[in-house]
Amino acid sequence: MRDAGTVQAPDPVEQGRAAFAESSWRRAFDCLAQVDPASLTADDLELLASSAYLTGQHAESTAAWARAYDAQLATGRPDRAAGCAYWLVFGLLNRGEFASAGGWITKAMRVLDTAGIDCVQRGYLASAIAVQQLWQGRPTEALDGALAIADIAERFHDPDLRSLAGLIHSQVLVQRGEFTGGIARLDEIMVGVIGGEVSAPVAGLVFCAVIGVCNDLFDLDRAREWSSALAQFCDRQPDLIPYSAACQVHRAEIMRLHGDWTDAVLTAQRARERSVLATDQVSAGESFYLLGELRRLRGEFDASEEAYWRASEYGRDPQPGLALLRHAQGQPETAVRTIARLHSEPQPRDVLRANVLVAYVEIMVSAGDLDAAGAAAEELGRTAERYDAPYLHAVADHRGGEVLLARGEAGAALARLRKALERWRGLGAPYEAARVRELIGRACAGLGDDDSAKLEFDAARAAFTALGAVPDAARLIPVSESGAGGLTARELEVLRAVASGKTNRAVAAELFLSEKTIARHLSNIFTKLGVGTRSAATRYAFEQHLL
Repeated sequence: MRDAGTVQAPDPVEQGRAAFAESSWRRAFDCLAQVDPASLTADDLELLASSAYLTGQHAESTAAWARAYDAQLATGRPDRAAGCAYWLVFGLLNRGEFASAGGWITKAMRVLDTAGIDCVQRGYLASAIAVQQLWQGRPTEALDGALAIADIAERFHDPDLRSLAGLIHSQVLVQRGEFTGGIARLDEIMVGVIGGEVSAPVAGLVFCAVIGVCNDLFDLDRAREWSSALAQFCDRQPDLIPYSAACQVHRAEIMRLHGDWTDAVLTAQRARERSVLATDQVSAGESFYLLGELRRLRGEFDASEEAYWRASEYGRDPQPGLALLRHAQGQPETAVRTIARLHSEPQPRDVLRANVLVAYVEIMVSAGDLDAAGAAAEELGRTAERYDAPYLHAVADHRGGEVLLARGEAGAALARLRKALERWRGLGAPYEAARVRELIGRACAGLGDDDSAKLEFDAARAAFTALGAVPDAARLIPVSESGAGGLTARELEVLRAVASGKTNRAVAAELFLSEKTIARHLSNIFTKLGVGTRSAATRYAFEQHLL
């Protein structure tokens, strides 16, 4: 007979089950992990495996799913065993372990074939096969698989499988260039996800996949909307690790675009921390790259370079950001070599190609290679027409106007740049809008409208200062504030350009002057500063804080 004063110790298995039902994934794992796996039921092993995955403990999750698979087979439930195999495969595919994933798919399918069972788990395993076909560039086979999977989902009334089938279908449509149909399918899937119709692992997977597709299609409005929904999803489940790192990266990217740079840095740092917890190499690389971009824009060049190198360590190519950093550091030859190499290489996704083209135009205009810059700007225009996305149209008008300006076509440039400014404002992108206003100021100056040029320069400088874009703001400091004593405004522009490492030809292209005029300005600068070389003039510029 139990002593009335004795308090019975809580059962960790019951506690784990209750915690899992409450979406307290960390507490569920901690409770269930206390128990010898050999004494857990097959169903409890599934709870242990799921809670391990949702808290970012991939090795523990894989081991638990394998035990749950064996336990379900031992209890005569091959369909449930196949379900365990699918979730094990799910984790393996996310980590890039494709051979192991394929082995488990074959193993589980053989079990079902031997048992002769028609079950929903066949659809889940087929979805893993379809995903591999999609990644391997076999969209027709993947589409056939998605349609068959959707039929299985409807027969068994399974919302998780229905969402996975719809996701694969939409990705096939996008891969085939049917953007409108693909986006419509994604929106349909997201209605169910937002409504809480699917499980946490599938919801997280769909969120990240949908946002990735939106980014690939340059659909920033949808990416922002679904990123906000993903943030709310993650905030409601603070224990959730696998998707929170990607969520933070998406949020930081949107903050960067909208000029919230301080918050973007903090959010990218949180993404980095979360990605380490989740052993998420992709999100870690993206978070470091984004930190490199933000610090470059703020003029923190040493910190920017370190972040780019860390991104590389996690498998994220640090380009074209690193090339733009070299350009900002006054290493034009290094920047040109790198961006030319990138430009000549094929990119797996159009969004990556567009990023390379944007950097290529900027660097080549500064280098004075206007033919190359013009061809890249035209390619951006063609990409904008193909996707018909506001962001791409803004980019194409911005870079196209920049090239026209460098060619001395100030009037045509002004018309194109004003369109770009309107588009950037519509997207809520203050940094890009300020860059365009600076170019508009240069176009006005080229047309002899000095008052309008000053207004544009002042507005751009104020925006740069508010953002913390130190190098950009410094470039627009008026002569009266720079302490550049005897130099004219034009001579100061030439000095700044020369000090950044540009050749006479590049400076001439940037300022819409002839090389002969640039040489005359340099001669006057040397005389006024009492120096005889470009390096001595550059040293003076640094000492007098003119850069």
